[in-house]
Amino acid sequence: MQDATNIPLYSIVIPCKNEEGSIVNLISEVEEVMHAVKDPWELICIEDGSTDGTQPLLRMLKKHKPYLRLICFTKNFGQSSGFAAGFEAAKGEWVITMDGDGQNDPQDIPILLREKECFDLVCGVRQKRQDTWTKRGISRIANAIRGWLCADGMEDTGCSLKLMRRSCLAHIKMYQGMHRFLPALFLLEGFRIGQVPVHHRPRKHGKSHYHLFNRSWNTIADLLAVYWMRKRRLCHQGKEVL
Repeated sequence: MQDATNIPLYSIVIPCKNEEGSIVNLISEVEEVMHAVKDPWELICIEDGSTDGTQPLLRMLKKHKPYLRLICFTKNFGQSSGFAAGFEAAKGEWVITMDGDGQNDPQDIPILLREKECFDLVCGVRQKRQDTWTKRGISRIANAIRGWLCADGMEDTGCSLKLMRRSCLAHIKMYQGMHRFLPALFLLEGFRIGQVPVHHRPRKHGKSHYHLFNRSWNTIADLLAVYWMRKRRLCHQGKEVL
């Protein structure tokens, strides 16, 4: 059993909205993987204004799982707000992010952990994506445009499975939609980023919260904001103070 008095090395952050069908199994899988890792850890679930039974389910689980911490929003504020709240609450030296729908495989967490000495942020790259062809097509176009404008070198920033050094996250200002551009934001601060291939599983419960109109147009605005930051950042060198 996880010792709740231990200072965690890892903080796992999972925003959840209407995931009552998947969250119990996902938490069980995370528990199995992290017990095998054997380092102190915590799990922070952000309940993002669900209209199903997700919140009471998480409240019930919290009573029996000392590693589980719960943040409940008063209404739906979006995934970026969920991640930001989790980052602020995290106690671990490293933060691991995942989606609450079960499509990210917790068995891939050790793959990310093996890269932590080389990078400040490690992104998962989804292999054989288990999404609709429209969602895959939109994502492929968005990734191509993002890679061109942000020059972050990442293949799949839409994958929520990531590992980040918490001390670096303290330098990142989060805005709505910015969770998709964390690699570019890390690069702007001079941090090291890398990527590893990970599994992608089909959604078994619920439905996707993303579609053409809430993904594409908002993402274009976010992308232009990050592009502006990259072009306008200060990069003077060799300053001598006498």
